[in-house]
Amino acid sequence: MKKLKISSADMVKSARARIEEVETEELKTLFEDPNVVVVDIRDVRERARSGFIPGSFHAPRGMIEFWVDPDSPYFKDIFAQENKKFIFHCASGWRSAITVATLQDMGFEAAHLKDGFISWEKSGGAVELAEKKK
Repeated sequence: MKKLKISSADMVKSARARIEEVETEELKTLFEDPNVVVVDIRDVRERARSGFIPGSFHAPRGMIEFWVDPDSPYFKDIFAQENKKFIFHCASGWRSAITVATLQDMGFEAAHLKDGFISWEKSGGAVELAEKKK
């Protein structure tokens, strides 16, 4: 296979250099703040398997640019809230770093959970499990 112009690791490194990263312990103090919106971009199967941060909003990675764009037919009103701090997360912080950099390029201000849901869970952060379908 031909070498890529930029690796995924380089994309993450570049994104992290220009976005706000929130440490796990900091998010634990913020996640019940009504002015903070935690956005989980993991796949629905990841959320079902691992659980999720209580109160987090699920926005699949593949749709996020469309969901935050008020000119998109897929726009979600949650992203129109002013004076809110949006903190995105994935499992390890890689996808969310690239996502937040892209959103920042679009003009949408956000931060991301530096080490992702895995760190949140390992540090004892609250986790809600999805109800099993009967």
